[in-house]
Amino acid sequence: MNNDDHLRYPVGKFTPKESYTSEEIHASINALESLPAEVERIAAGFTEKQLNTPYREGGWTARQVLHHLADSHLNMYIRLKWTITEETPTIKAYDEKLWAETPEVSVHPKISIDLLKAVHTKIVALARLLSSDDLNRSFFHPETKKHVALNRMIALYAWHGAHHLGHLRIISEKS
Repeated sequence: MNNDDHLRYPVGKFTPKESYTSEEIHASINALESLPAEVERIAAGFTEKQLNTPYREGGWTARQVLHHLADSHLNMYIRLKWTITEETPTIKAYDEKLWAETPEVSVHPKISIDLLKAVHTKIVALARLLSSDDLNRSFFHPETKKHVALNRMIALYAWHGAHHLGHLRIISEKS
């Protein structure tokens, strides 16, 4: 992995599996549970300069990453709820790059850290109560044209959290 790849994907790229064991899902749910506290701990040490520092040339700033995590994981929660309440729903895709530029992204990211904490409490509570049949339910993603099972989505968002936590760690090491 070259340096740009390491900056872009500090924990490596997500590699989906065909199926997940209950232990793997449990580990992913635990990772989702611990993410908000880890994000809050790293963000607490950021200076204003670091909040406005990108993790790589052309990448998002810490402020944008923090707001993105809350936005993205809120979408995860909504997709989770749709999938357990509807038969193979088509989810709503969104342009995460444009969402990272909406006006509230200029404010202190504490609002998004608080949202991340709340939405993860809901995600974890719900995910721990899902049956194996529920975890195999899927939604249809209109951009990728693929069906995504909830077990894969849970693993993806556990990776997603670690991925952006890696970006925040890169910024925290910059002065």
